Amino acid sequence: MALILDTQLKERYAKARKARDARFDGVFFTAVKTTGIYCRPVCPANSPLERNVVYHDSAISAAQSGFRPCLRCRPDSAPQSCAWLGTETTFQRALNLIQQGALQTYSIESLAMRLGISDRYLRQLFKEKLGTSPKKYAIYQQCLFAKQLLHESDLPVTDIAFASGFNSVRRFNEAMQAQIGLAPREIRKRDDVQTTGLVLKLNYRPPYAWQKLLSFLEARVIDGLEWADERSYSRTISYQGSRGYFTVTAKPEKNRFDLQVNLNEYQHLNPITQRIRMLFDVDAPIDRIDEQLQTELGPDFSYTPGLRVPGIWSTFEAGVRAILGQQVSIGAARKLVQVMVEELGEPAKFDGTPAMAFFPSPEAVCEHSLDFFRMPQSRKDTLRRLAEHMLTVDDPEDIDAWLDLKGIGPWTANYVKLRGSKDPDVWLAGDAGLKNALKVIKQEPDLERTRPWRSYLTFQLWNQL
Repeated sequence: MALILDTQLKERYAKARKARDARFDGVFFTAVKTTGIYCRPVCPANSPLERNVVYHDSAISAAQSGFRPCLRCRPDSAPQSCAWLGTETTFQRALNLIQQGALQTYSIESLAMRLGISDRYLRQLFKEKLGTSPKKYAIYQQCLFAKQLLHESDLPVTDIAFASGFNSVRRFNEAMQAQIGLAPREIRKRDDVQTTGLVLKLNYRPPYAWQKLLSFLEARVIDGLEWADERSYSRTISYQGSRGYFTVTAKPEKNRFDLQVNLNEYQHLNPITQRIRMLFDVDAPIDRIDEQLQTELGPDFSYTPGLRVPGIWSTFEAGVRAILGQQVSIGAARKLVQVMVEELGEPAKFDGTPAMAFFPSPEAVCEHSLDFFRMPQSRKDTLRRLAEHMLTVDDPEDIDAWLDLKGIGPWTANYVKLRGSKDPDVWLAGDAGLKNALKVIKQEPDLERTRPWRSYLTFQLWNQL
């Protein structure tokens, strides 16, 4: 990621900036030479003269060039884009792991080993893609998240420091001053927004087919684990000792969701928030996806603009749901998951919510006979093998390795990649729903020409049923 020099691209971005086009929010950033500030293309401030503007395709590129983020449009709240390039699997995995706090706990060498590459190659990837190092990228992302919390929550500054992944308040203050150009208390002092608890804004690029995504989730809601209405979705969550629940409420008139998070402690708030962003696919470059797929599917296809890929909280939960959904209907699979949550899920009680349980852990599955299930023993054994695998391997998120487990085939692994890992280019070969959809459409798509967005193609086809 770097300074934009291409003349045609600069002209396109100039038009988007002047029109405050939300479809470009997070795709590029406007740096103003006369003020030393960089902004989102939707910034409500008076537009600067074009001769005073330079364009960057990432926030960190603008920051590395010496610009600081605007306090009005707040680039920290823009939809992200670099994680959805769809062209480099290793780079995507590295970005996701860093967002989950990998470099807050482990070294660059450990991260590279987990990715199966050398640390030298990992540094080369980041230099090529982002123009910076993995560690600098991680620290800047931590600072942007902290800046969002300073604007949108009433958490104490000390709590924000640890929630953003810093080990001390002193290190937090130093990083914010170096990366953002302001001390944390200065940011909060300048902010005139009245905060009411922990409610964060998840902005997205329009269009967003919210009702379609909600209908998909509602058909699979597990009572006591999840609950939903026409404008919101909630569920219980557990992440490395942090437990609680979240609620996302749709604000389509503002191109965003409001995210309320309630946790027993906020040490892991950053990776939890990043996970929720992935669940609702808020960072997808949807205009590019829609343009490519609509062209390939043809004018006679009943295309739904803004259709996203709904996620599942964890790869383990995605694996369990996929195994229990093998060769049965959606309703039957939902009942099996419901039984499992009721039998093995740890109790959860929160005032004013229908929450009853957390999703069962791999440990709970390993320790139980699973005799409450009315299904073949072979499928119970597959669940246990998956749970044991999650507890014993170095990288349980390597879904390709799941194929070595008896009972897990390509469809199951790909379903987990589709909804658990949020791989944008998954094609569920052999899926009965896709086969039925392909029978009724007039123009069968060329799968190679729909790369790297075949996950979105999958949901467009499912939407025809």
